[in-house]
Formats: sequence, structure tokens, C-alpha cells
Amino acid sequence: MPKSSGRGAKEWEEIFDRRVDMVWKICFAYMKNRTDVEDAVQNTFLQLIKADPVFENEEHEKAWLIRTASNICINTLKHWWRKREDIAGHEAELYEEAADTGEVWEAVRALPPKYRTVIYLRFVEGYSGEEIAHILRKPSSTIRNQLRTARAMLRERLGDDYDEE
Repeated sequence: MPKSSGRGAKEWEEIFDRRVDMVWKICFAYMKNRTDVEDAVQNTFLQLIKADPVFENEEHEKAWLIRTASNICINTLKHWWRKREDIAGHEAELYEEAADTGEVWEAVRALPPKYRTVIYLRFVEGYSGEEIAHILRKPSSTIRNQLRTARAMLRERLGDDYDEE
């Protein structure tokens, strides 16, 4: 039987307040409109409450939420009805909500989801390649390749404006 934390409402609220921005950004990297992002964020926190895991530390909590949010978004995007949906009209809505609508942000948004996620985890959250591999449960070599490919794609799009820092 898995361990249960026995958290109360106040503890759930503290986790939500501490991590909602990060989860929102992860979901934003995958989804195409605000409604889908909000649904994915809600489902991530519902999954957290349902699973009620015991975390070793705050990094473990953060990694669990990143992995769960990523999986929820991927599963949503794979669903058959999603492939039939016309989402082209929602792009303007995304740019209005983005904190940074500059050329770099647009180039990152143009990357396929798997590359957006590793770029976000590496350069926004500050995780190393090994940590990203652990969080996403993928081989380190896969993450290194995805980072290398994403950087090359950004370099190609941004030219002289590209700066990895």
C-alpha cells in the first residue's frame, strides 16, 4: 500500500500557491489555448490530491509536479478528439497571455512540445540534463539530444540574436 501524507486543506493550498506558476508554465509550453492550460493545471493538482504522495523534499515535490503536468498535457494532445480540433485561431490568445512576447519567446513557442519542455526545464527552471532526464523519466542521452536539437533550431531561427544565457 503506497504511503499517504495525510495533508489537510491548508497544506494543499500551500503547495498550490507555491507551485501553480511553475505548473502553468509547463502546461503553457504544451497546450494551444488558455482553456486547455487551465484544464491541465487543474488536472495536475487533482492528480496530486488523489495520489497524495509523500515527498522527500521540495525538489522531489517539484519534480513530481513537472512530470505529472507533462504527462497530462501529452496525454491530452494524443487524444483522438484533439487531433480533429481546429486550434489555429487560438495563437493570438497565447501571445497576449505570455509574459515575454519577444522574438526569443516566439522562437521557443515555435518549437515542438518535447523541445519546448526541455528548454523550459533547462533555462527557466535551471535543471541540469541529468535532472531533466530523471524528472521526465527519459535516458540522459535523449535529453542531451533534445537540448542540442532545440538549441540548433533556436540558433537557426534567431541567428545572431541567439544567446543561451
